[in-house]
This record gives sequence, C-alpha cells and structure tokens, in this order.
Amino acid sequence: MKKNKLWSLGLFLLLMLSVVLAACSGGDEEGSETTEKTDEPATETATKEAVPQVLVFGRGGDSVSLDPAIVTDGESFKVTENIFETLLNFGEQDTTINPGLAKAWEVSEDGLTYTFHLQEGVKFHDGTDFNAEAVVKNVDRWKAGTEEQFYYFNSMFKAEGQDIIKTVTAVDEKTVVFELTRPQAPFLKNIAMSPFGIASPTAFEAAGDKFGDNPVGTGPFVFVEWKRNDSITVKKNENYWQAGLPKLETIIFRAIPDNSTRLNALMTGEIDLAEGINPSDATSIEGNAELQLIERPSMNVGYLGLTSTRKPFDNKLVRQAVNYAIDKQAIVDAFFEGRAEVAVNPMPPSISGYNDEIAGYEYNPEKAKELLAEAGYDGAEIELWAMPVPRPYMPDGQKVAEAIQKNLADVGIPSKIVTFEWATYLEKAKNGEADAFLLGWTGDNGDADNFIYTLLDKDNIGSNNYSYYSSDAAHELLIAAQSEVDEEKRNQLYKDAQVIIHEDAPWVPLAHSIPLLAAKKGVTDYLPHPTGSESLVNVSMQ
Repeated sequence: MKKNKLWSLGLFLLLMLSVVLAACSGGDEEGSETTEKTDEPATETATKEAVPQVLVFGRGGDSVSLDPAIVTDGESFKVTENIFETLLNFGEQDTTINPGLAKAWEVSEDGLTYTFHLQEGVKFHDGTDFNAEAVVKNVDRWKAGTEEQFYYFNSMFKAEGQDIIKTVTAVDEKTVVFELTRPQAPFLKNIAMSPFGIASPTAFEAAGDKFGDNPVGTGPFVFVEWKRNDSITVKKNENYWQAGLPKLETIIFRAIPDNSTRLNALMTGEIDLAEGINPSDATSIEGNAELQLIERPSMNVGYLGLTSTRKPFDNKLVRQAVNYAIDKQAIVDAFFEGRAEVAVNPMPPSISGYNDEIAGYEYNPEKAKELLAEAGYDGAEIELWAMPVPRPYMPDGQKVAEAIQKNLADVGIPSKIVTFEWATYLEKAKNGEADAFLLGWTGDNGDADNFIYTLLDKDNIGSNNYSYYSSDAAHELLIAAQSEVDEEKRNQLYKDAQVIIHEDAPWVPLAHSIPLLAAKKGVTDYLPHPTGSESLVNVSMQ
C-alpha cells in the first residue's frame, strides 16, 4: 500500500516536471519564433505610433498680430508663415524664387506686366475657394489701407507717393495679371515675402480690424487658439492641397522671453525646439546627445538706431561720435562667441550691392570726444532703449545695452536704459519716441532694396525707418535702383547710397549674426530659413 502510494506519487511528480519543462521549452520556442518574425518591425511601428506629432516651439516673444499684412515683426511672421501662403515661395534655405500658390508666371519684356497661373484645387481654411478673384481682393485690401495699417505694402509697393502696382486683374479663375506703373527689379522677390500671404476674403471682409485675432489662409496649419503672451496653437489642415502634408498634427508656439529659461525648458522636455540660443550655450548643447544645435543661415543686421529728429541726434556730428564711441568688436566677442561679424554697413556682405570699400568707424573714444565738443553737446542724459526679447540678430539686448551704456559714459554721454513690452517697444520706436534704440532686421527677400530702402529711405519714415533718417541724395539713388534692371548698374547705385548713409550715420551697425536654435534629436526635417521664418510643413517628430 505504501509502496503503491510512493510509486504513484513519484509518477505524478515526474509527469508534472515533464509538463513544466515542456511548457517552458514550448514557450521559449514560441517566443523565439515570434521574436524572430516580428520583433524589429513591431518595435519600429510601436515607436512611430508612440511619438505624438506635436511640436512645441519655444521662442523669445509673443506675436503682435496674426494678420501678416499689418505686422513687421519676426515673431508674428513665424506663425503666419504656417497659416498663410504667398503666390511665390523662396527656396528651402535661400531666397531663390519657386512656385507657391502660383504654379507658373511670365514677365513682359518691358517689366511692367506679370501674369500668374494659379494652383488648382486650393481652398482657404473656411472653405472659400482660392482663385484669381481672391488674389485681387487681397491686393485691393493692401492698396486701400493706410501706411499705418499696411507698413510692408507701402514700403515695397509705393515710392514717392506713387503706387507701383497699377492694377490687378482676374483674367479667369486661375489667371491673375499685375500691371506696374514702372519696372521694379525685386518685384518677384517682394511678392514672395511673408507679409503678402493670401488671406480668405470671406474672413477678412467679415472680421475687419479683428482679422488678426482669427486668421484664415490656405496654409498647412489652421489657427486654433491664442493665449496672449503665452502660446499660439495651430493644427493640421486636413484639406491641405499638397498631398501627404503637413506631417505634424499640432504646433504650439510658446513665448518664453528669457534665453536660459527657454533652454532649460528644452532640456526638461517642456518644449521641443528653442530659438534664441545664447552663443555661450552652444558647446553644452553640442555635447548633449539628446539635443541638436541648429544654425540659421545669416542674413541680418543688429544695430543701434539714433533718432535723427530728436536731440542730440539731430546733429550729424553727435551721431558720428557715437559710432566712434562704441567698441563693436568687444560686443561681438562678449555676446556672440565668434558666431557673428562686426557690421559696417546697414546690410550684410552676402547681399548683392554691398560696398566693401567702406572701412567703417573704428573704436576711437578720443575722436568721439572731439566730435562731441565740436557739436556743442551739453552732456544731457539720453534714453537708451533695450529690447525686451532676444532676437536672431541680438541674443541679449539688455546686456548689449549695458555695454553700450558704458562706452557712452566713457566719452561723456550719460544714458538711462529703458524697455517696454515688445509690441509697445516697436510701436513707440516707430513713432519716433526713442532717443537711441537697439533693433535689427532679418532680410525678407535677399535683396539690397529690402535693407537700405526699407529701413533708411525717407519714404518709410513712420514704418520701418525707425531712425527717421531722411536724405534726398540717398533717396534718388534708391528709387533709381528699384527700376534698374542692369544688375551691375543697380549694385553701383546701392554702393553709392551706402557711402552717403555711412557719412550721415543714422545707425551704429553692430553685428551680422549666425542665429542659433536647439532641438530635441527627434525633431526631423526642420530647415531654418535665412529670412527668420519658415514653413514647418515637412517637420515630423521621430
């Protein structure tokens, strides 16, 4: 009896052990077989599915408006570039002309007629058809607005009080013709600029002045929400006319004014892409395996503007003295870490027509003192305006202002540093309320006209000519250059204008920078554009 029980127990244990071993063996074989067949593809699929196509873009300031026609600041264009589209596009990382909402175009021999053939099957976000009549209504809107409303249109397409665009006609649904009053050499580059994004006539006619609060374009992303001084959210345009695009589902543009705070937000995963990186942080980013450092192609100038209608800068000798007083090389060395070059002229050397024979004002405090004495400067304190946000051409306006304040004090010009919220800063400077102010410009189209005429011609006082500089001699040259189609002659006109501007010294040109950005490794196919604003249509998160 006991023997039978022991035998039965032994048999039972043996059977159980066999089952366990078989189960373990079978499980391993099955798991091994499954892994061998599906492990790699399953991991890739899971990874792709696990990465939300949401990009949080950290930037230095909020937008002023989301109506591209009425703004002049890069923070606004950074968003509108993804909501609106222009008739023509620039290249991915240059300013060559490519098709946009117009798929083809012809120019008459006399340079007065431009015929654009439009893309098929394009709709605005509100369902309105994009057609030739929509283009006409947009141009009519720009033409009807005041200089205060549409700064860029008046800068680019009006000269000496005359409209350069004479008429715009819808020949048929998909053909629109521009007739000019005189040839304009940079016309195609001008029409490709961000301010001339084509908006839904249905939307802007209904919204009036409030259109910038709820923008409607044809672009790859649709406006969702704007939390002032915090974030702007856009979402994928499900009916976008370019198949398979955009790749992102959502973009959140977050305003984080402080550079260090913004970089920290990137490192902690709060944001995915950060603009306005301090050059001093570049090495640590390059050494971080989770991040990538991105250089934006340089096409900018940072400057100290001297408002020529306000004392003491209504005196050319004082303006020249300030140019001698400021140690530009020290500023570049201290705040740009070798990622900038000292500026001489009001446009970068990469632009055709740059005058490289102008030596510039060397750092010479003694010469500055002599000129101030000759001018009869009385030692009155000036206001020195520092930008409240980092800009591509100047990563830290406050620190640059402090360096300039010290340089000015050394030659006997006392100054008080003041600042304002970004939109207010721009508005007050535009109105000529600053004595001296830090600002800069990132080129819109790669043409000399977009720097010198836009920023320093008397036609643009009250818009982009913040220094209120006026020179009849420079004006004649710049107007002639706009219509000159011979490239060599045109470049010489710009060189001659730079000689006059250098002598009159309405600015202290400071630097041409290489703007830096940083992103998570997973941000893919982001190509920064030299204009400072780019469509994020091809970007994805990996």
